[in-house]
Amino acid sequence: MTTTTAPVSRLSRFRRSFFWHSFKRDKVAIVSFAVFVAMALAALFAPAVAPHDPYDLATINIMNSELPPAWLDGSDASFPLGTDAQGRDLLSTILYGTRVSLLIGFGAVILQAALGILFGLLAGYLGGRVDAILMRIADVQLSFSTLMVAIIVGAVFKASFGNLMFGEIAIYMLILIIGIAEWPQIARTVRASVLAEKKKEYVEAAKVMGFRTRRIMFRHILPNTLSPIFVIATVQIANAIISEAALSFLGLGMPETQPSLGSLIKSGFDYIQSGSWWITLIPGLVLVILVLVINLLGDWLRDVMNPRLYKG
Repeated sequence: MTTTTAPVSRLSRFRRSFFWHSFKRDKVAIVSFAVFVAMALAALFAPAVAPHDPYDLATINIMNSELPPAWLDGSDASFPLGTDAQGRDLLSTILYGTRVSLLIGFGAVILQAALGILFGLLAGYLGGRVDAILMRIADVQLSFSTLMVAIIVGAVFKASFGNLMFGEIAIYMLILIIGIAEWPQIARTVRASVLAEKKKEYVEAAKVMGFRTRRIMFRHILPNTLSPIFVIATVQIANAIISEAALSFLGLGMPETQPSLGSLIKSGFDYIQSGSWWITLIPGLVLVILVLVINLLGDWLRDVMNPRLYKG
């Protein structure tokens, strides 16, 4: 037992040390990670951090609508980033909206990964008709843009449930819509990795020992295909957040009464020409920063997990 576990433990320690060493040497990754953690923690603890509760109608005064940020004339010190057209504190709505956007982003990617890993494993390992059917379905879905699929499905759901009912289940619907629209990319990546792994000796040894197909796929092959999945999942979180913002801006996402970064941008778009630019610009800037740091972390993760690309 000792002779078999010692090399594995040494290898795992080497991987952790290499990962940590590469992270410490990459200043862009450090700054991106710090910004992302700060934004995620602020969004997670929004009820404790936010100065106001945008869901509490009793605290909202329409007379405070369109107040400018604190550094402009006519501002109110109790609203550091100003207010929106409904009189809600913009800082509070951004914190709550970032939490909603992150929830949709992570939820959609978890659904994408679950579908993509399952279908990719089945297609790559079983091959034959299963591979042909699943990959043709993926090809058909990839022939349409993700946003187009999301718009069509979102419009059907909204027409079926109505605006009131859709607003109550909007978060779950957006996770479902974006997750279903993006699974083929993960599935194709997993399939390619499985095709390479199933020809190796450890898989043949597992077959000779009489292990079941499910155990070989999930306990032997899947752990060796996780590196590209982590990279894709990181980038897909940013894509899912952008998709949510786009759908909300088009009126097919989160309603204005439940702030997300996309719905906040939409709610202030009509007030740009009247001079209340901060209602759209500040949430838009937060969205850009959030997506940027996630993409930068994804690029760093891709370089580290691919020895041919990493030059740290």
